[in-house]
Amino acid sequence: MALMFARIWDVKICKRSTVLFMAVLTLITISNGARQKASAKLISRIDHLVYATPDLNRGVAEIEKLLGVRATVGGQHPGRGTRNALVALGPTTYLEILAPDPEQPPPKEPRPFGLDELKKSKLVAWFVNSSDLERLRSEAVRKGVPLGEVKSGSRLRPDGVQLSWQFTDPGAAVAQGIVPLFINWGDSPHPARTAPRGGTLISLRAEHPDVQGVRRMLRGLELDLEVIRGKSPALIAVIEGPRGLVELR
Repeated sequence: MALMFARIWDVKICKRSTVLFMAVLTLITISNGARQKASAKLISRIDHLVYATPDLNRGVAEIEKLLGVRATVGGQHPGRGTRNALVALGPTTYLEILAPDPEQPPPKEPRPFGLDELKKSKLVAWFVNSSDLERLRSEAVRKGVPLGEVKSGSRLRPDGVQLSWQFTDPGAAVAQGIVPLFINWGDSPHPARTAPRGGTLISLRAEHPDVQGVRRMLRGLELDLEVIRGKSPALIAVIEGPRGLVELR
């Protein structure tokens, strides 16, 4: 009799364990699905990532070694003392390799993203596309996110096409680049259209010492970027290319 009760008890425990396991598995599946959906929504809003490097040729070689895709020259930024090269990461998303331009005189203001003192290439910023930058900035400042003033930029492509855009001032980086900058290309063709293809942006996440403060600002901008605690600020992009999945930071 005791043996029979023991077996019945074992069956009940087994059933309860199975139910508990299935419940946990369901929660994990739902959580992963929600996370993937949030990540896909964020990726769809990203205009471009900025990979700063002390020397453009060096930066292009580093990205080619990592991704297996060679960037092509974008052009010079007159008066800003910089030039770039690009790799497409999607139909309207790209990687900008940004470096000082030795053919231009030193600009009146420091080059953005710490380029003047940079010794090692790294991912320093990300841009989100927006159609109304003035309104967006005003709302952001009201919510405690100190985005820089809206400025204008331009460059001439190697094929002679003039690009112009508006963007929030990169000189006023928020949370060391973890909070994004915003850009509007207006009537200019998007740079991703003519950049070399082969890479796809899969995800973007960040590390920062002030996790709660950064998360609060991102919520104010309605951006669901994953941020975890780290000793120093860092952006980490996962990109799929000819050499598989790679991390760029």
